[in-house]
Amino acid sequence: MSDKKMNKPTRIINIILITLIILIVSIMSLFPLIKNIKFGLDLAGGFEVLYKVNSLDKKDVTKDMVNSTYKIIEKRINTLGVSEPVISVEGNNIRVQLAGVTNADEVRDKISKVGSLTFRDTSDKLLMTSDVLESGKASVTTNEKGQYEISLKIKDKDTFYKVTKEISKRSDNYITIWLDYEEGVDSYYHNVDGKQTVESCGNLKSSHCLSAATVSQGFASDVVIQGNFEKEEAQNLVDLINSGSMPTKLSEISSRSVTASFGEDSLDKTFIASVVGILAIIALMIVIYKFSGLISSVGILVYIALTLLIFNLVGGRLTLQGIAALVIGIGMAVDSSVISFSRIKEELRKGCGLKTAFKLGTKESIISIIDANTTTLLAAIILFIFGESSVKGFATMLIISIIVTFIVMVYMVRFLASLFVRSGKFDKHKYLFIGYKDKERKERILDFAKYRKIIYILVSLIFIVGGLLIYNKGLNLGIDFKGGSTITVTSSKNINSKDVNKDIKNLHYDLESIEQINNKTVYVTISNVLNNKQTEKTETYFNDKYEATTSVGAVSNIVKKDLTKNAIKALIIAIIGIIIYISIRFKFNYAISSIMALLHDSIMVVIIFAILFLEVNSIFIAAILAIIGYSINNTIVVFDRIRENKKKLFNDNIKKTEDLELIVNKSLTQTVVRCLITTITTLIPVVSLILLGSYEILNFNLALLFGLIVGTFSSLFIAGEIWMDLEKRKIGKPKRKKWYEDDNKNKKKEPEELNVKGINC
Repeated sequence: MSDKKMNKPTRIINIILITLIILIVSIMSLFPLIKNIKFGLDLAGGFEVLYKVNSLDKKDVTKDMVNSTYKIIEKRINTLGVSEPVISVEGNNIRVQLAGVTNADEVRDKISKVGSLTFRDTSDKLLMTSDVLESGKASVTTNEKGQYEISLKIKDKDTFYKVTKEISKRSDNYITIWLDYEEGVDSYYHNVDGKQTVESCGNLKSSHCLSAATVSQGFASDVVIQGNFEKEEAQNLVDLINSGSMPTKLSEISSRSVTASFGEDSLDKTFIASVVGILAIIALMIVIYKFSGLISSVGILVYIALTLLIFNLVGGRLTLQGIAALVIGIGMAVDSSVISFSRIKEELRKGCGLKTAFKLGTKESIISIIDANTTTLLAAIILFIFGESSVKGFATMLIISIIVTFIVMVYMVRFLASLFVRSGKFDKHKYLFIGYKDKERKERILDFAKYRKIIYILVSLIFIVGGLLIYNKGLNLGIDFKGGSTITVTSSKNINSKDVNKDIKNLHYDLESIEQINNKTVYVTISNVLNNKQTEKTETYFNDKYEATTSVGAVSNIVKKDLTKNAIKALIIAIIGIIIYISIRFKFNYAISSIMALLHDSIMVVIIFAILFLEVNSIFIAAILAIIGYSINNTIVVFDRIRENKKKLFNDNIKKTEDLELIVNKSLTQTVVRCLITTITTLIPVVSLILLGSYEILNFNLALLFGLIVGTFSSLFIAGEIWMDLEKRKIGKPKRKKWYEDDNKNKKKEPEELNVKGINC
């Protein structure tokens, strides 16, 4: 007996040490993990351009053509010396992101050149293509005068000999070498003021003609291109030739230039907002769940560290949306602890001891956690597949967050909590352990179903009014959908939006909107799609006038079709996937009810944006899909409790409407606190990002804010009620026999477990 007493203090000390070690390791690992994070353009600065891939012969663009173009772009970017470029294929579009790049014109020139090298006669007739050359063997050389030349190694010497032999016999015995020759535009001979003039070859600033060489005999040796090349110009030309001829033509859809200082400012704001949000969640969990909340908070820190570690390992680039996904993921990860703690408190109300309540509560909550997170994971995967680069970053972080939630918030937090429970130190201190008071009043069932018809009518009226508003006024579509440019001016001194408005008129741009973000930052949207020269002119204008750093983004309206198509496709696939999953895990009526709730959430957020006339852009799509993922998480937890109570109370044998109302009301009463706590923990970081974070993701966070609120509303007042109305139609009808049910009516029914308070709580 004395040995046990001696071991108890030692045991609890060991448990505390284990917890402290986990806490310290997670905190210490955060610093190197954050230091090694690779940031996206919006945080690191640089240049981004989105190209549409077009065929040279006006035929349909094939997958092979896009892949070949991708490889050539990759080769060309490598010659720029950019560290870790991001090149991604999005359908028939290719997005290029180059952190740290400041010369956007050089990037455009290097990437988008067709790079087609051809040999022609003086009549511009095609003689040979670059196929006669050895791939990647062009090099810069110098002649005896110290002039830079370009050496080309011949691969097909027989063809080269035959062509040069034939040319040498002509009176006009020249071979011209062209880069990106344009039919009808380029010509060796052309008329100027009625006089025939020879093209000035060797000056790339004024001509596509690289060289015009006299051929006196047939030869098969290497070729030297001579011209008035500067060293950098010659090297760029060599790089272009070695990278290969572009099999397609690129048209610029959008571009974005972000200064490093602008990115650092966004990072600082978002980082502060994230820290405030996380600390607020930790404080709330400790206030509500006491010591269990403290253990959950340790899990939150481990969760952040492990999420960042995996994100770094997969080579992710952290964007503003990625940070938002991480912080929102924290709120959703806490939900797994909230579900478990709520279940444990329910078992305590039944009269169970702490050890029994912990065992039963954690066991009964695991299914809800798995179902809820799996449906959210499904939405995140769809978002990753169909989203663009920044949306993919958000989805990547969300996917990692869900996986880490299972590892940390489910298993690790439960393991640590179980160690303290088994120590026996909290047997008589349940309030200190989980915030439960022995004298808590008994559960009073709330009547959620009573007012469902009124809610149906109100929601329908909102939909009708919102639909009419959108039909008449339309949505405030951003430049992602209708084309245009954004200009963000961040000055070192105070600036006024009225002054910037005058500047926009002086630059002869068509103003769409202008907003004063703070005393030193103004955000402008114009309907003009700025080209590279206009972008440079705009940046120089504002930088010089206001001692500012200016970020310009341009989007062609060509992107509208792809954005809309991908958004609709993503939503349809998400809905189908969720229907299939819920139908398998639950039943079809559950699936239909959940989809009705999800449609309610999505449409309601769109209507709110229409009423407030907030801008709808490509990131809004990510917000809608994130809302779907969160809302289905809430709904599944409610449905899991409905399914459980249906079996417990009536053994799945519903005989009257009142039975269904009891099931729904009891289930919603049991989950309402959990829904509210989870919503609040998720709202905290979102509100923090709205108040303290970067303006670039303000509308994204506003969409999440509205979505979280309407998602909680639909989980409590729509999803379960619709399920109830669907199930009513089955009352009194003979139960359909499932394909797997046994026809043997004489099979003995297995005895059911008898519930006795205090024995099997």
